[in-house]
Amino acid sequence: MHGSEHSDVLVVGGGPTGTALATALASRGLDVRLVAPHPPTAYPATYGAWLDDLPGWAHGCAAQVWTDVRVYTGPQPTALQRPYALLDNRALLDTLLGRAGTRLDWTLGTVKHTEHAAGHDITHGVNGERWTASLVVDASGHGGTLHPTAYLEGPAFQTAWGLTAHFARPPITPGSMVWMDYRPVGTADSPATFLYAMHLGDDRYFVQETSLIARPAVNRALLGARLRARLDAAGTPPGEVLSTEWVAFPMNGAAPAPTRELSFGAAAGLVHPISGFQVASALNVAETLADTVCGAMTSGTDAAQAGWDVLWPEERRAARDVHLLGVRALLGLPAGALPEFFRTFFELPPQQWRAFLDPVTPAGSLARIMLRLFAHAPNGVRVPLARAALARPDASVKALQAAWFAAPQSGD
Repeated sequence: MHGSEHSDVLVVGGGPTGTALATALASRGLDVRLVAPHPPTAYPATYGAWLDDLPGWAHGCAAQVWTDVRVYTGPQPTALQRPYALLDNRALLDTLLGRAGTRLDWTLGTVKHTEHAAGHDITHGVNGERWTASLVVDASGHGGTLHPTAYLEGPAFQTAWGLTAHFARPPITPGSMVWMDYRPVGTADSPATFLYAMHLGDDRYFVQETSLIARPAVNRALLGARLRARLDAAGTPPGEVLSTEWVAFPMNGAAPAPTRELSFGAAAGLVHPISGFQVASALNVAETLADTVCGAMTSGTDAAQAGWDVLWPEERRAARDVHLLGVRALLGLPAGALPEFFRTFFELPPQQWRAFLDPVTPAGSLARIMLRLFAHAPNGVRVPLARAALARPDASVKALQAAWFAAPQSGD
């Protein structure tokens, strides 16, 4: 069936998550059509990940790995003692495509909608194309194409503006990676933003001013001005600018209800609501999801429902409730309290703050970590956190019940 208008699976979207799932399915012998508005090209965004979050095969796709990873919530750095990787996007794409064999058909087009017929789905393109498939997967990115993502109380955005440049004076310690630098630029840094930066070798550095989460979103002009002010104040203005990057995406997607089509990646609400990460998780989950879909198709059972059960089991839905409570807490913190919040966060035992950033940590563990964070936070952080919880007591109680009724987890 390869090259025909019908395929076993049609994947909408050619980003890293869509490509990862499409190639995983193709490597298992399914005929897969990937529909994207662009040919296979290296992904334009800067993707970083904790090295231990990446599947083993993806370690070879790391452009660089730092062992000196730092957070600044005050004058002195906190060493995170966890290697961090920058992905080589061309190597990642080539590795994924190399795993697909001959079963992947990359089709240029833009999907408009799907309709259902007996035994298959019909997918329509904006230029009148019609493709049929036994299963359609929406991996089109933030917001989704086939089914809009729900954002409770409206979307809250992570935004960032950054540049890669040559620097006459290093903006961060050479050889290091700064995961978060909340040291203020001026006397009234509101909204709060932080520096995310990497030494890329020689005199090249990537520096990015980031708003972790805000509603409404912090705009590009403010972030660009804040980054320039930060670099100027440190006496490290950039020299030749090699590239710039603007990032904006919603963070607070609710756990979606299953639909006839399967979704994956950001379109399935898999963006981590606290960190914004999802690529490393998608690279891992793609393998399990492909096994499940392939098995369901072989046995004649509902492949979409089987896939949804992998992506959003009840335990993960409960964990999302806890994470969304954390989102409300962050949105309710005044700008000046954010550095203190993250100082307390990174003073937790490493296994706990790592678990909180892990998308598969059970709800009970997450809730107990949140309670421990609340207990150790200074009053300037604790009071706004309490207000956030009381703003929607029904949702807060539902989320925190997991702390008492879930089975204890090791390392709590």
